[in-house]
Amino acid sequence: MRRWWVISGFLAAVAVLATGVWSYGYRQALGQLAQRAEADLELASDRLTAQLQRYQETAVLLADHPALGNLGAETGRQQAQSLFLDVADKTSALEILYADTRGRVLASARGTLFSDISETGYFRRALHGALGSAHGVQHPLDLRAIYYAAPAFGTDGKVRGALVVAVDIAHLEWDWRGNTPAVFFTDVSGQVFISNRSELLWWRRPVGQPGLVPAKGPSLPFSAHRVGGYEIWQLDWGPYLPARALHMTRPLPVIGMTGEVLVDVAPARRIAGLQAAAVAAICLAFGAMLYLATERRRTLAEANKVLESRVAQRTRALTAANSALRREVAERQEAEAALKRAQAELVQAGKLSALGQMSAGISHELNQPLMAIRQFADNGTAFLARGNTGKATENLGRISDMAARMARIIKNLRAFARNESEPVSRVDLVQVIEAAVELTEARLREHAVTLDWNPGTVGPVLARGGEVRLTQVFVNLINNAVDAMMDQETRHIRIAIETGPRLLVRVQDCGPGLKEPEKVFEPFYSTKAVGSSEGMGLGLSISYGLVQSFGGNIRGSNTRGGAEFTVELDPWQEEAAA
Repeated sequence: MRRWWVISGFLAAVAVLATGVWSYGYRQALGQLAQRAEADLELASDRLTAQLQRYQETAVLLADHPALGNLGAETGRQQAQSLFLDVADKTSALEILYADTRGRVLASARGTLFSDISETGYFRRALHGALGSAHGVQHPLDLRAIYYAAPAFGTDGKVRGALVVAVDIAHLEWDWRGNTPAVFFTDVSGQVFISNRSELLWWRRPVGQPGLVPAKGPSLPFSAHRVGGYEIWQLDWGPYLPARALHMTRPLPVIGMTGEVLVDVAPARRIAGLQAAAVAAICLAFGAMLYLATERRRTLAEANKVLESRVAQRTRALTAANSALRREVAERQEAEAALKRAQAELVQAGKLSALGQMSAGISHELNQPLMAIRQFADNGTAFLARGNTGKATENLGRISDMAARMARIIKNLRAFARNESEPVSRVDLVQVIEAAVELTEARLREHAVTLDWNPGTVGPVLARGGEVRLTQVFVNLINNAVDAMMDQETRHIRIAIETGPRLLVRVQDCGPGLKEPEKVFEPFYSTKAVGSSEGMGLGLSISYGLVQSFGGNIRGSNTRGGAEFTVELDPWQEEAAA
């Protein structure tokens, strides 16, 4: 059963690996296919634009032809008609005609399209002296055509008429119809007007949707999704269009259309499939070799087991004779093992005790100064790189101050481990809070926490305590406030000092508050995520002990806007010190 579980797990791993290789290979192949599709679309777009440009230039050149100067006479119209017919035959234009300013057609090559074009947009644009263009269906022949109208100017500089060249789109498509890949051009309304696939003509794109629907009849199956940044269409539109296609577009403002291409992604899928199959075959071959080696080793182990059984049977008599001796040896070994286990447990207990002291002291007492030293070192390096040696010297001085502060912290930690305390001295609470704010400034800035603390309005406030340990108390309170507000957008901390018989320092945040205010100062109590590097639950417990050592008190409570911690200290009195 275990063997089958191992084989099943191996096959599942091979399947997952093959799927990953297929996905990666498919995306890579799509990238190459997209480059080729972009080139094909660009080539088809440039070819169509160049072909239409020829007819546009023809309209501009014929508009100033001398033969158009005498269209008022019958001979002049016949001469212009002969000229138009000759040019139309040579350029394969659907129609060439000339209309006066009222839109009446005075001369045309074939005389089959129009007699009056006064209501057309391209003609009205030509009357304003600009080149007009439009596309549509010419009835009753149902021919798709593009029209170019060029203004004809008289000797006085005014527009005296317009020359129109009509282009038969079907004639342009004849040379590249059926070529791969499928290319089509849509107008501003989303309708397919030009394509090398006749079955796509007159299809339209619904508003806000990526696909196309037929002009007549029910909608055909369609879905679209993106793979690696490329749009893939899943189609069932007939034998001459791919079932899965890479869709790309290119705007053509020159002709007022958008070129689109559908490239079959079957080659990319085949390449990805071959890559995945090769990887799967290699893995299966390696697995088969490993399985055969394991089976051979298992067979040898079974043979060895049989041999050992035979040897055990032959030596059973000697084993019975030495049983008493082995029992005595076993008892002594068990006693010795028990002694070793007891010694190991004592050593482990000592290690855990030392680790507990170090984690409770160093991780909470030295973390902030180390972060400050690192920040000042980075700032000093940046100032040196800018050539600002004054600022760099200032940062080095701050690093020296932090190192001295760390030395004092270590001294306090060693004294704390021996149940000793730093002598109570005069401490300026304003400077202590300033130091705590300085140590936590980088973190406050990183997490966009605003701090309401204005030391300029508060004079020196002298209290009984220790500078280093009081600094650590307020660092812990500020850090806990930041942690409590991590999951909300507004983060604000307010620190205030109140004087009186007892000095009160209030640290208030706008977080969710305390769930169990009576338990927050218990060791290892924490509301942070299990396994968090900052969630040991010792910060407030240590702070509580430090404040108690100064004869003060610390308590936590909930306010209407969040949590509030209040530190109570005795004011410094020179008489008491004496």
